[in-house]
Amino acid sequence: MAIIKKEEFSVEDVELAEFARALGHPARIAILKTLAEKSECVCGEIVEILPLAQATVSQHLKELKKAGLVKGRVSGVKTCYCLNWEVFSRFAELFKGYTGNIACCNKDQSCC
Repeated sequence: MAIIKKEEFSVEDVELAEFARALGHPARIAILKTLAEKSECVCGEIVEILPLAQATVSQHLKELKKAGLVKGRVSGVKTCYCLNWEVFSRFAELFKGYTGNIACCNKDQSCC
């Protein structure tokens, strides 16, 4: 059986991988885009926008909250959600650093 050794990788690589896992479904990308477009918390509109059942949207929101990308607060019988801009900025910073580190220097050269 394989043993996962996260401690063998940099903190930044582990953090970026966790963000990538949270973003690994198109519905989650759509949720983040919807929340980013709003200047206030969204309560029930996400279900109306996406072609998914309420329970499915809730599961995707749970994963985004787990990664810290989304915040939620209870407002009466509804839960309202908004983008956690601080955490999202951290993700953007990590991703930008990652893509900057792997930028191809030999764009004209191909190995395959």
